[in-house]
Amino acid sequence: MRIDSHQHFWKYDPKRQPWIDEEMKVIRKNFLPDDLWPVLEQVKIDGCIAVQADESIRETAFLCDLALEYEFIKAVVGWVDLGADKLDQELDQFANQTKLKGYREVLQSKNVDYMLRPEFIRGISKIGKRGYTYDILIFANQLEATYHFIKKAPEQPFVIDHLAKPNIKLGIWREWKKELSLLAERDYIYCKLSGMITEANWKSWKKEELKVYLDTALELFGPKRLMFGSDWPVCLVAGQYEQVLEIIEQFIQPLSQSEKAQIMGETAIEFYGIKA
Repeated sequence: MRIDSHQHFWKYDPKRQPWIDEEMKVIRKNFLPDDLWPVLEQVKIDGCIAVQADESIRETAFLCDLALEYEFIKAVVGWVDLGADKLDQELDQFANQTKLKGYREVLQSKNVDYMLRPEFIRGISKIGKRGYTYDILIFANQLEATYHFIKKAPEQPFVIDHLAKPNIKLGIWREWKKELSLLAERDYIYCKLSGMITEANWKSWKKEELKVYLDTALELFGPKRLMFGSDWPVCLVAGQYEQVLEIIEQFIQPLSQSEKAQIMGETAIEFYGIKA
C-alpha cells in the first residue's frame, strides 16, 4: 500500500490560517478530500495521513470526521494542548476515534525552550501511555533543543516532519546533519521526506539541490524509518503534487523493491499503526 504520510485539509479562514500570507495566495482557499482524491488516484497513492494545520480541538474533531467519511484517509494526526491541566479530559473525548493515531503542535513557531517545559514533557508521557505518536514540527535551529526534549521522553514514538526544515534556499546542511544525527541515533525517531521544495526557492528550485538532504536522511535513518509525505496543499506554493512525488520516486530508484516499499508506505503503516 502506497501512503502519503503528510498532508492537510482545511476550510480557508484568514483568522484561522493567518500564516497563509499574500505570497502564498495560491492556497488561500478550501482544500478538502474531494480535491485530493483525484490526484492520489492519478499517481496511484492508496491513502493519506491527515495532519493538523490549526492549533485547536475543533481541528482534531474536523479531521476525525473527515476520516470517518473518507476511507482513503488512513490516519489522523490531531492537536491537543499537551501542557493543559485538563489534558486527560481532552484526550478522553477522542478515545473512540480509531483513526486518530497521533498529535502534533506547531513547535516551529514557539520558543526553543517551549518543548522542555515539565508540563509539556508530562503531556508527551500521557499520550505515549495511550499509544499515540508525536509529529515534531521544527526548524533546523531547534534541533539542539529537540535533542534534549526527546531524551526526556525515551521510547515515545516520534517522527520529524519535513526533515526539520533545513535551509535549502541557502544550501546550508552540514550543521543540520550533525544535529539531526543525534536524534537519528535513537531507533524510535523517524523522519518524513516531505516539505523540501517549500524550504527551497519556490520559483527556481532544482531537484539536484535537494539531493544532499535526501542522501543525509537515508544515511541517518535508513528506509525503515523514512516515509514519503507530500505536504499538500502547502507544497502548491512551490510545485505540483506530481513534482513532489517524482523527487522521491527518482531518489529511491536505486534501492531494492522492499526498501522502496518501506519509504512509500510500509514505514508509515508501521509507525502509525494503520490497518492495511
